[in-house]
Amino acid sequence: MRSVDCYEMLGVDRSATDEDLRRAYRRLAMRWHPDKNHTGKMDAEAKFKDITEAYNVLSDAGKRAVYDQYGAEGLRGGGAPPKNGGGADDIFAEFFGSTPFTYCSTGAGTSARAKQQEAWDAGGGRGRAGSYFSGFARDGHGVRAPPPAPAPPVESKLACTLEELYVGVTKTMRISRNVVDTVGRMKTESEILSIEVKPGWKNGTKITFPRKSNQQWSQLPADLVFVVDEKPHDVYRRDGNDLVTEARVTLAEALGGTVVVLAMLDDRELTVDVGGGGGGESGEGEEDDAPVVYPGYELVVPMEGMPIAREPGRRGSLRIRFDVAFPERLTRRQREQIKRILAAAG
Repeated sequence: MRSVDCYEMLGVDRSATDEDLRRAYRRLAMRWHPDKNHTGKMDAEAKFKDITEAYNVLSDAGKRAVYDQYGAEGLRGGGAPPKNGGGADDIFAEFFGSTPFTYCSTGAGTSARAKQQEAWDAGGGRGRAGSYFSGFARDGHGVRAPPPAPAPPVESKLACTLEELYVGVTKTMRISRNVVDTVGRMKTESEILSIEVKPGWKNGTKITFPRKSNQQWSQLPADLVFVVDEKPHDVYRRDGNDLVTEARVTLAEALGGTVVVLAMLDDRELTVDVGGGGGGESGEGEEDDAPVVYPGYELVVPMEGMPIAREPGRRGSLRIRFDVAFPERLTRRQREQIKRILAAAG
């Protein structure tokens, strides 16, 4: 072990009882745990090693006697490894749920455990768990205990208008959550999250912020999941990647053709020729052929629907469904005119 004063390290005097040592170690371990000291983490790791090693020496009657008489040099001369039970590993496990991986040993034991730690780190254990203490041993022989399981994800609705899902939008929101601070106390903290809603996202799309929800004792914070909640629109209805709307025309417009002007979701005005005969080229002596609009007739306008999120540049179609307003009364002359028009068309 390093040449540090074990009593000074734990903040106790030489007459300290086992209970005094236990309380001192508990307090200091909570304070200097590296996972609770994100700034200055390297200093916290070194401090944590020292207080753990000091406790292992003083909590073992045989080692404490050697240390009191010969100091740290006496322990380097071949002190026995810590006895099972009552050591720092047991206290650490009591309030952290596992035992430290490499600390609290002297001489050859330190070297062996250091190699175990290096092997574990080289295997990616530190990176996977995202924390220096994410892999712990229960017995000091390299047997890792599983990290604490996170709480189930917490879902929250993300209200989006059809216009926002058509053009895209960035939404920001302030969240408040409960977390365990560096000294083990529960506190509330606030944070602003930003979500970039992509054009074409659909109802039910999920956006996950890992470990941004509330934290419980002995659990990792839960993931916070926002779920897109598409709000109904007054004019348009979404059908997959298509937009569907309705238009009402008079009987004269249905038979003779008209123009429909629609306000699109990106503030454009779209002009659609309906039954006007402007659809194709005609031969000499022929009239343009145009469809007759009838109740329930659907006109499809390609590439005017919703953006397709996974296929940039592509859109669905706009589908216009027509309703024809029939007059309630006709004069005899009007009826004769309609008969002549329909007879010519037939």
